[in-house]
Amino acid sequence: MKHTLSLFSFMIVSVVITMSGCKPSSDTFTPKEGTLQELRYTPQSSHFSLWAPTADSARVMLYKDAFQDNPYEVMEMQRTSSDGSWHAAAYGDLAGRFYTFRVHVEGRWLEETPGIFATAVGINGQRAAIVDMSTTDPEGWAEDRRPELRSPADAVIYEMHHRDFSIAENSGISPEHRGKFPALTESGTHGPHGVSTGIDHLVELGVTHVHILPSFDYASVDETRLRDNVYNWGYDPVNYNVPDGSYSTDPYDPACRIREFKEMVLALHQAGIRVILDVVYNHVADAASHAFERTVPGYFFRMKEDGSFADGSGCGNETASEREMMRRFMVESVCRWVEEYHIDGFRFDLMGIHDIGTMNAIRAAVDEIDPTVLIYGEGWAASAPLYDGSLLAMKANTGQMPGIAAFSDEMRDALRGPFSDDSQAGFLGGEPRLEESVKFGVAGAVQHPGIDYSAVNYSDTCWALEPVQMISYISCHDDMCLRDRLAASLPGASEAELLRLDKLGQTVVFTSQGIPFIYAGEEIFRTKQGVHNSYNSPDSINAIDWSFKTRYADLYDYYRGLIALRKAHPAFRLGNADLVREHLEFLDAPDGAVAWRLTGHAGGDPCEELVVVINSRKEAVSVALPDADNNNTYTVYCRDGRISVDGLGTITGPVLTVGPQQALIVGR
Repeated sequence: MKHTLSLFSFMIVSVVITMSGCKPSSDTFTPKEGTLQELRYTPQSSHFSLWAPTADSARVMLYKDAFQDNPYEVMEMQRTSSDGSWHAAAYGDLAGRFYTFRVHVEGRWLEETPGIFATAVGINGQRAAIVDMSTTDPEGWAEDRRPELRSPADAVIYEMHHRDFSIAENSGISPEHRGKFPALTESGTHGPHGVSTGIDHLVELGVTHVHILPSFDYASVDETRLRDNVYNWGYDPVNYNVPDGSYSTDPYDPACRIREFKEMVLALHQAGIRVILDVVYNHVADAASHAFERTVPGYFFRMKEDGSFADGSGCGNETASEREMMRRFMVESVCRWVEEYHIDGFRFDLMGIHDIGTMNAIRAAVDEIDPTVLIYGEGWAASAPLYDGSLLAMKANTGQMPGIAAFSDEMRDALRGPFSDDSQAGFLGGEPRLEESVKFGVAGAVQHPGIDYSAVNYSDTCWALEPVQMISYISCHDDMCLRDRLAASLPGASEAELLRLDKLGQTVVFTSQGIPFIYAGEEIFRTKQGVHNSYNSPDSINAIDWSFKTRYADLYDYYRGLIALRKAHPAFRLGNADLVREHLEFLDAPDGAVAWRLTGHAGGDPCEELVVVINSRKEAVSVALPDADNNNTYTVYCRDGRISVDGLGTITGPVLTVGPQQALIVGR
């Protein structure tokens, strides 16, 4: 029978033990109060702690390497009197050695684990490693500073998978770095016809944040078989607090993955780009064999009455964030990534599985370190979690989580069609009655008098308190990329039409009041050959082909222009719901078109008034401007698939005419 524990108070207490290989010393060890720290290393000693309140015995197994069959020493741990933690100490310099924990519960020894909070591991994460973390800091690490971010509204997020971005031979990245952390440390790389690639491409594009898919130690890629080109997105966690070895140049060296991850962050920071880590605390790769379950059975996961694992994740289990130690684990894990690795933001996979209290605790803890760190996530679950939905971090409850954002599937599916049906088009494809859902996204999911919420897909009311609580997007890794989705839902559409609609959709994203987010490669018309779920597809499906940057240079220039235009005009990034309601006015427009204006030098904008018209129809439409007359002259910033921050000319009069499947942006 598995234990279901009540909430434990937790403080690791110093214990001194006498044993073979250990020193009966007065050299006591008191880790930081309230942490889950399992190893404290110095060249003189290594102190081990483990929280295992239901165990009646616990051991540390010491290994000389990651492959040794049997430990060279087994250390019996001492239990504290009250808090459920165990402690042991070994003296001498153990750097380069490996260890595991093993606990005895209800009459049997459970299998070994690297601990629940391992911070360095060997190959495939099976054993924890003893590493002097100070030796993993690259030159200049102590001086590293986050690039400036005055407001979350100023963020432009670029989501990428390490392998996709750099694995192609035409990426110009060094062969030994392709698909790995160091790929994002190389500058001066070029692809076909001399186009910039790698980190220079990101700088040229103008993004402020790179969102990297899961980069912690995960299960599905065998680090001993990397030459077989095995691939996975990484949403199957094993060790949450250490980078995955498959993205390092030497997965056999526990320090290498740590050092190279830091080098990547440092290089991006020096290029003016922040780094967001995709985190997957809602489930593990395999609950039964995970360190959580092999340390405190039945505690870290929500369990059904029959003793089986609940499965709100659709991956076989769901973690119980509402329990004190799982909450503390998540808080301390996030803080470790911020402090040790200088991470600038977190995207929470299936955030709706976690409870609101835990997400708010994470936000509060991160605020104490740096309040500019972004936190956002998927405000849903794969199926109903085994917990009260009113207490979960679902999209509908975003208003209860200040400083935390959620993805807007209202905007996404309104623009390109529903997630559940690749063949069905959205607003871009001419589907009717989706204008209010588009407007919902434009306003940043906040309350706005110009929106009829009864006509919004998925939500009959706003769910964000502030517009920066909404992630504005049309595509991401999870589903078809935009080009493929448009092609699937509009069979027979020409490439020219797909390109027009691609531009049109992203124009909505980048002129909305939410935080804009794009999927890597969309800016050069990436295709994944129609694969909907490419989580384990080969490079032939997932790799970005850098020849597209030349072939679709016009599209790339449009994306660059959108980002530059957003940066140039504060009216597109007000960051405050009251300002949105004050300055954003939706205009009357024909069916199949959405129009709005931003007035009164919104946000200190250089323009007194900005007007955006989005026309998805296959014929031109006209929109009348209230209070305008024949003498009103507007500078054109976007027209006929082109953008210029400096302007494309002027137009005069009270009526704007927009071409088929085009956007028009003007200001005065």
